[in-house]
Amino acid sequence: MMNSRLGSYVIFDKVKPIWWFASRDKCSSDVMKEYPQMNWQMELWVEMEAENEIRGKRYAADISSIREAQQRINSFIHKTPVLTSETLNSLAGRGLFFKCECFQKGGAFKFRGACNAVYSLDDEQAAKGVVTHSSGNHAAALSLAAKLRGIPAYIVIPKNAPKCKVENVIRYGGQVVWSEATMQSREDTATMLLQETGAVLLHPYNDGRIISGQGTISLELLEQAPQIDTIIVPISGGGLISGVALAAKSINPAIRVLAAEPRGANDAAQSKNAGRIITLPETNTIADGLRASLGDLTWAVVRDLVDDIIVVEDEEIIKAMKLCYEILKVAVEPSGAIGLAAVLSDNFKKTPAWENCKNVGIVLSGGNVDLGVLWDSLGK
Repeated sequence: MMNSRLGSYVIFDKVKPIWWFASRDKCSSDVMKEYPQMNWQMELWVEMEAENEIRGKRYAADISSIREAQQRINSFIHKTPVLTSETLNSLAGRGLFFKCECFQKGGAFKFRGACNAVYSLDDEQAAKGVVTHSSGNHAAALSLAAKLRGIPAYIVIPKNAPKCKVENVIRYGGQVVWSEATMQSREDTATMLLQETGAVLLHPYNDGRIISGQGTISLELLEQAPQIDTIIVPISGGGLISGVALAAKSINPAIRVLAAEPRGANDAAQSKNAGRIITLPETNTIADGLRASLGDLTWAVVRDLVDDIIVVEDEEIIKAMKLCYEILKVAVEPSGAIGLAAVLSDNFKKTPAWENCKNVGIVLSGGNVDLGVLWDSLGK
């Protein structure tokens, strides 16, 4: 419990009623030595204080909505494993913990947010179905979530989407409507569908329900590997990293959250540097899942809570994919491998600010890889 007037913690002894006022700097070291049974309460109070600070900023999601999402979707999702590799630890010069969302239903983390959004709708809203526009993973995830609830899903997909991701949408029962590759075409087509069907629009990332669902990754990861001091997350539209950052920094305010972004689609890095949303006229990267632009809801979180953005080259992403295949024995798409690419990059290794990142969580965000593109990239 925080005594805001005195700027101190108020601690209750479980054995006898002691009120102990201690300075915030000394509380964990002095008081905990004499009252070790209070450790669990201190952790709770730290989380509550961090939560209150984040709540004060009024983001689209918070630790409460993320915990509610976990309860809502827990029976539908997979609790994905965390893998480690001494070989990759040696290459990185630090401990790496891979959160394997490539094993999630639908093949990517997107099912968490889509499932939370679909099951947040009341029956009247859900009856007419849902609409979204997506290059693939959110499309498949929403199709699957809608199928589980027994409602239609109308999916706007750009014509340049990977074939494997389009096939997933069809497999899960989504009704595909094609658009041009531009964001404007995607949004215009989705608007037309909304008018025709009366369905509910569920944005791929700029939606509090989506962000809350993605944040459940942090709840699992920090339970599975509590020693993590840094999390590296792919960034595109920002739904994943927003949820991860909001949850992780509520649980552990000292944790670092870093984004990984391809140079050919580095709008988030440019936005962070400029202090405002930058939209690129075009993108050029093998990471097809990282070509979207930040939304206003996700930008607020990225601006305030993401500590830095690591930009990597496509060649580094491809090398990281190969390492995932050869060492972890895990199939990941380019977007999913970028976190490993970032931690192995010279940019990361030579930045003094990150020297003390000793235990790094890496979100392998998806495994829906278009093998034709992969083999072409490897020159085969």
